[in-house]
Amino acid sequence: MTTGLFVGRFQPFHRGHLATVKFALKQVDNLVIVVGSAQKSHEPRNPFTAGERIAMVKAAIDADNRIDSRRILIIPVPDVDVHSLWTRQVDMLVPKYDVVFANDPFTLHLFQESGVRTVEAPLVDREQMSATEVRRRMMAGEDWQELVPAQVAEIIKEINGVQRVKMSEGRHGGH
Repeated sequence: MTTGLFVGRFQPFHRGHLATVKFALKQVDNLVIVVGSAQKSHEPRNPFTAGERIAMVKAAIDADNRIDSRRILIIPVPDVDVHSLWTRQVDMLVPKYDVVFANDPFTLHLFQESGVRTVEAPLVDREQMSATEVRRRMMAGEDWQELVPAQVAEIIKEINGVQRVKMSEGRHGGH
C-alpha cells in the first residue's frame, strides 16, 4: 500500500486542488491531505481557519463521485518557525507516507532535502487556478465562484467568507 501526501494551505480549496487530488489518487493507494499553516486565519493570505478549510476539502471530495473518500485523510499541520523542522513536524502528525505532492516549489524543496520523493502536481490553468486569484476576485467583487467547487462556494457563503477576505485585507493593508 502506498500513501501520498498532498500539502497545501487551501485558502480556499479550488478546482486546481481537486484536480491534484485526482492526479495523486491515480498514483497512490491512500492520500493524506495536509492543511498547512493550520494556526493561521483572518489575515490576507490566510483568511480561513483550519476547520473551515478541512470542511471545504471534505465537502468537495465527498461530492465528487470519482473520488473514494475512504482513501483520504485530512490533517491540519501548523507552521514551525524553523523551516527545516517543518517536515519533522509533518512526520509526527501524519501516518507514514511514500511520496509528497505539492504545487509550491518551496514545500517540495523542504521534502526533497529530507530525502522524500516528491511530485510537482501538474497545475490546471495556473493563472486562473490559484487561491491568490480566488481571493483577488473576492476583493474586487469579480466572479470567484467559477474557480472553486460548488460545495466550497457554499461554505464560503455560509461563513461570510468574502466579507472576511475584504476585512482582513483592509486591516493589514496590502499583502
